[in-house]
Amino acid sequence: MAGDMAAEARIILSHAVYSLPPPHVSFDLLSSGVCVRCIFRLFGVRGAPYSSPLLTGPVLRYFLSVKNDCQGAISENGHISFGLHTSEESDVDQKYCSICLGILQFPNELYLGERRSENNYSIDVFVEKIAESIKIENHEIDGFFLEVSIPPVIVANERSIWLYMKKKYHREAWFNDKFLHNQISLKDALRLSITEPLEKKLNVKCGANSFHICLMYANFDSTLSLQNLLRKVQSSKRMRTEKENVAHFAESLCSNGQIDSREQLCSKSDAASLKELNGLEDHIFCELFELPPKKVSNPGRLLISCYRMPMFIGGRYLKFSRKVSQTRWIIEDERMGEASVEEIVGTHALEICRADSYKFHAAGREDIDVRMLGSGRPFLVELSNARCLPSMVDVLQIAVKINSSDKKYVMVRNLKVVGSEAWNLMRVGEAEKQKQYAALVWISRPLMDEDLQIISSLNNMEISQSTPIRVLHRRSPLERKRIIHWMRIEKIVGSDQFFLLHLCTQAGTYIKEFVHGDLGRTSPKAEILQLDVTDVKMDVII
Repeated sequence: MAGDMAAEARIILSHAVYSLPPPHVSFDLLSSGVCVRCIFRLFGVRGAPYSSPLLTGPVLRYFLSVKNDCQGAISENGHISFGLHTSEESDVDQKYCSICLGILQFPNELYLGERRSENNYSIDVFVEKIAESIKIENHEIDGFFLEVSIPPVIVANERSIWLYMKKKYHREAWFNDKFLHNQISLKDALRLSITEPLEKKLNVKCGANSFHICLMYANFDSTLSLQNLLRKVQSSKRMRTEKENVAHFAESLCSNGQIDSREQLCSKSDAASLKELNGLEDHIFCELFELPPKKVSNPGRLLISCYRMPMFIGGRYLKFSRKVSQTRWIIEDERMGEASVEEIVGTHALEICRADSYKFHAAGREDIDVRMLGSGRPFLVELSNARCLPSMVDVLQIAVKINSSDKKYVMVRNLKVVGSEAWNLMRVGEAEKQKQYAALVWISRPLMDEDLQIISSLNNMEISQSTPIRVLHRRSPLERKRIIHWMRIEKIVGSDQFFLLHLCTQAGTYIKEFVHGDLGRTSPKAEILQLDVTDVKMDVII
């Protein structure tokens, strides 16, 4: 079995080598310190060869020699008798690739900080290190997405080798056919190299997924050298303005495909370096940089991390206490109220999903002294870097813990895991929703039958409301148009000055001020004693 796999790998490599330009070109690149995977990606080789353990300089030289009819032959069954050792790089390859700085050679030194005598260049050891990082974080995964960040000096190296090849080989026919088209980025070549072994190791597939494996490469020496070179062409004016333009330039890189929109640059200095490189004309670049670039003795370091994109659990909450705020409310280090919906719901979700933190989002809000009844108010809990993939049982456990609390402050219903689109739907629907209320009201004169008729006859009444005095500290002083859809009065037996006012309004209506006129500047005088939200009509998936 192992022999068959080795034979298959040799056949795949031989086919890849035969798709390359004339052998003297690859020999030239090898002598210039370019690694095999970088040679393959420069000439558009795709697929299986990148993950082959045979992909070393000595092996490529052998295949190139075969191609050039210098030595050896391939037998009918694909077996080759190598005259060179393939387990280690030869002496000329002891330094790291002049383009990728060793990223595509997978040296242990890159992520372990030391060179081992055995398996120094091993994808398997590299994959094992990634799997170990995931295990340490204790993540449950159903797939993964590879997120890669590389230092800007890689871009300079790629341009340097391109200009070198252009100067030396532009008259040869293969140059336009093989070198100017279908080149593969370093990030894509890295993904081609490790995706299949990583899928086998983790037993899940790579693709669009909320779980991200982040590979952040850094090479301080090379980056510092690049920055020193770029300073030679920077005027003081450009140095001042580049900081202002960094964010805009990074966005343009995302839009034109130079970097993946889901990946971020390591720092503003990296973005500034890329911007400066992008603006250099070829003749200035050739004056600053060596053609071809030098091999390096230090591959830098790799930081491996993993995290899950925000996860959302949504539903509707009911609030039964007039001493519980919607979100945590602290004034001058003193808590207002006894608890908050945010904390009651969020802490249980945080515990079950083993997340780093949470944020609470709701479709509107009620004051601390207002109960939320009826069908409840739509809400989302946004969980950051959840280690657990919550099942229906886990979500039910969250609901049970909240609903079985002795204090019975809050209850949740329709709890479920939802996609990030629910957040946008909730925000859009928030402005369009209707809300129903029940208010206990006292008026300064006895309630008349005529009052009931007048109130019930008012449908879709437009009102104008100024920002209430009580919220001026956090809201702009504006005048807002709102709709009162309907109202009706429910008498209270034994009283002609107390009644329940039921009403349905447009979202954003200030009910307390609508009833008492803000500081009581109405006639007859009315006071709202208690207020409940009895329904939030909103077409959302929660």
